[in-house]
Amino acid sequence: MSNAGVYPPPTAPPANMFGNVPGYEDIANGGFIPPTPMKHGPLPQPGPAPTEWSIPSLSEEVAREAFKSFASSNCCYSSAPANDGVITNMEVYNTYRYRLETFTESRSTEWAHKPYEGEQADFYTQTAPRPWEINAAPSKHFTNQTEEIRVPYTSSIKVCDKCNGQGTLPCTECNGDGNKPCWVCNGSGTRSNENCTRCNASGKERCTVCAARGTKECDTCKGKRQLLSYIKLKVKWTNEVDDHVVEQNSGLKVDDLRLVSGKELFKSSQGPIYPLLGFPNPSISEASERLIREHQSKYAQTSRILQQRQTVELIPITKVNYKWKGDIHFYYVYGNENKVIANDYPATCCCVIL
Repeated sequence: MSNAGVYPPPTAPPANMFGNVPGYEDIANGGFIPPTPMKHGPLPQPGPAPTEWSIPSLSEEVAREAFKSFASSNCCYSSAPANDGVITNMEVYNTYRYRLETFTESRSTEWAHKPYEGEQADFYTQTAPRPWEINAAPSKHFTNQTEEIRVPYTSSIKVCDKCNGQGTLPCTECNGDGNKPCWVCNGSGTRSNENCTRCNASGKERCTVCAARGTKECDTCKGKRQLLSYIKLKVKWTNEVDDHVVEQNSGLKVDDLRLVSGKELFKSSQGPIYPLLGFPNPSISEASERLIREHQSKYAQTSRILQQRQTVELIPITKVNYKWKGDIHFYYVYGNENKVIANDYPATCCCVIL
């Protein structure tokens, strides 16, 4: 039976035309599209130097309660040191954390296809918009997102080359037979010198993968027999983040501080931002200038910088020294969350959870 009137004739252009779509010549080289210049307003000028900030000292009561909560959350820790230990002194090591976020957009293209479902074949009916001319916007800044867009005027119809336009493929489970060897008798028809009751001595059983048809739907065209071929534009928004923590000499590791928040002292965001100058701690100003320069060098050549944001936090850190059973020990309370680290907790045991 002819398929005329049911399936439109293929409209795919000759293969040598694929690389001639203006603006899409680099598809064969991975499809990366260099960014086009983007207009930004003038950079903000540095404002007056901010004043010093501080965080109220941690009270002994809060430090002790945080320690008790820490001990009770560990099944192998006795509560005795937290309940009975005597605080001897508390040392404050509050420190600054500078964070730079650079929100970027990159674009790449590739040839793609999907099962044909009646879409218009518009290849070369008009000039295809170039990759950076296609409208695409993130739903929210400073969050990672991706979007895939079918480029207008690049779509064509072609016969599915996986099934040669049949819409079906031989079932790989039964090799197209519709039946497969009985798993009970391994296809012999007998078991223990008796007829196999599973397959009625036939040695075969119905293939459940293809419902005994011997064929299954083509997984490329989904039974449609034809494919819509087009150029796919992939837009990727990425939030690139770097931190700088000022050395605090408490003995607490910088990695520990990544899991807590601090008191937000400063925040600004816009297109390319100006380094934070005149901060009371010179290390913060130096980090701001260095990281902004590094981000510009690292990301501007491969993506558009849509927006940048810089923040400064003051992270509370208190080293608590305490005495228990005649020995001196210590723990840290840090972050707005009053998180505790006590690497030398003096009363631990091995416990088994049944």
